[in-house]
Amino acid sequence: MGETNGGSMDMFEHQQTYKGFLSLTKWATILNVVVLILMAIFLL
Repeated sequence: MGETNGGSMDMFEHQQTYKGFLSLTKWATILNVVVLILMAIFLL
C-alpha cells in the first residue's frame, strides 16, 4: 500500500490548494452567470 508519514500534513500546501479551488469555483460561477445573461439577451 501507500507509504504514510504519521499523519503530518503540509498545511501551506493544503491552504494553497483550497484557495485555488475556491478561486476556480468563483470564476466558474461568474462565467456561468455571464453566459446565462447573454443567452437571455440574445435568445429571448
